[in-house]
Amino acid sequence: MASTTAQLRHPDGRVELRDPSSLAGSRNFNDELAPVPLERRTWTTYNYFALWNGMAFNLPSYLLASGLIAIGMNWVQAFMTIALANIIVLLPMLLNSHAGTKYGIPFPVFTRAFFGLRGANLAALMRGLVACGWFGIQTWVGGQAIFVIVGQLVGEGWTNAAIVYDQPWTLWLCFALFWALQMAIIWNGMEAVKKLESWGAPLVSIGFIILLVWILIQAGGFGPIFSQESQLGWGPGFWAVFAPSLMGMIAFWATLSLNMSDFTRFGQGQRKQVWGQILGLPTTMSFIAIMSIMITSGGIVVYGETIWDPVQLAARFDSPIVVVAALLGIVMATVTTNLAANVVSPSYDFSNAFPRRISFRVGGLITGVVGVVIQPWRLISDPNIYIYVWLNFYGGVLATIAGVLAAGYWFKARRMLSLADLFAERGGRYWYTAGWNWRAFVAVAVGGVLAVGGAYSAPGEGPFPENGLIPLLQPLYDYSWVVGLVSAFLIFLALSLPANGAADTPIDEEEFDDRRGKGRSGAAALDG
Repeated sequence: MASTTAQLRHPDGRVELRDPSSLAGSRNFNDELAPVPLERRTWTTYNYFALWNGMAFNLPSYLLASGLIAIGMNWVQAFMTIALANIIVLLPMLLNSHAGTKYGIPFPVFTRAFFGLRGANLAALMRGLVACGWFGIQTWVGGQAIFVIVGQLVGEGWTNAAIVYDQPWTLWLCFALFWALQMAIIWNGMEAVKKLESWGAPLVSIGFIILLVWILIQAGGFGPIFSQESQLGWGPGFWAVFAPSLMGMIAFWATLSLNMSDFTRFGQGQRKQVWGQILGLPTTMSFIAIMSIMITSGGIVVYGETIWDPVQLAARFDSPIVVVAALLGIVMATVTTNLAANVVSPSYDFSNAFPRRISFRVGGLITGVVGVVIQPWRLISDPNIYIYVWLNFYGGVLATIAGVLAAGYWFKARRMLSLADLFAERGGRYWYTAGWNWRAFVAVAVGGVLAVGGAYSAPGEGPFPENGLIPLLQPLYDYSWVVGLVSAFLIFLALSLPANGAADTPIDEEEFDDRRGKGRSGAAALDG
């Protein structure tokens, strides 16, 4: 009689359990965390391309390029920095996407294989808290856009309302309404997010295109924009800024490089999710970057100053129709990004910590609350804080988790996981020591100290000491993401290679013949 915990491996390499109901009694199981059955893995190349269109076209993406212009780069330098960063971050993203497609599991369940059944909660919550910060940032800028739109329609009585905590009370109202709208969508589940991304993807670029056309008309074409010289030059001044800026651009998607399995678990196959991401991420980020560069540079030509926030730039336009149309596009872009990138994943992360008590919906609500408590309006108050403090610091920390997962899955486990053991209550190959894999946490701790221990800020431009938290490590902070990823990868691999035991025992897996509709026993192959 076939084991109920046996895995069926299909010809395309995707794996599912023979009897998924065998997991239902575990305290580490709920419906949102369960492996997705093959019949529900329906996402195609277009779905992933549309997902990245929806996630990349947003105001914080715009602020990446405009922030580089604001700190002195010209259009060539800014575009080169962003394009290179997105090619680099695509590699760990694809590496950590594979397990989602093969096994149908989300990120927090994937981390159990290498951090331990209990240790995975800490790794997932580290990622989840960063996503909460991003949710707050996106919600704040979306609320700002709505505030300006209503102001254009209603008049100065709206924009000049009484000040409450340094902002007009009407701005706080727009922030709250935008927050509630997103919570309502996420309450309807993952399918609602998929539908929003699919039909919203072709529309999200409209606002930025309107801004671009308008600023080109006002600036007198492309010539004045592309003729602006770099304030940094191409000498030491530029290269001193280039490395930390590149790390910040990479860190922008450091969260997704960890948890893309939250989305690839719904994929029809590896080829489709890989091509969807290759076609979606670098192209859309490059497109939004060049638009941001041209719009920001055009603003310098027209207004004589660098206005890095497109909402503030749009508010200066004379035509209410242009302002409203542009900002409506930006609001749509913000909704699609926030739900996919900053609510879905932490919802799974919080649910993983207490599977029996926190559902996907409740996890989304927690994300929304924490995102407000973080006070996102402070994180984007200045391009130096946005890039060199927020992005660089958390990017270095999260890169260590990505390093552990890549080393564990591709080299230690050789792409073979046991679905049953990932949901076991205790014992099994992923129990390690009382549910914690100390090797993973040593790698994260040491890698994290190396990556961000030297965090520093220029005087008056951030919270860190000028010479770094740990002066000896200050030079490494300019390369925080690379240092975190590589060091954690090597440390975890070195600590894990001598290990043996339950994690190395054979996995009960059968090949499944799709034509005959039945399994065939055999050794677990290192495929797919």
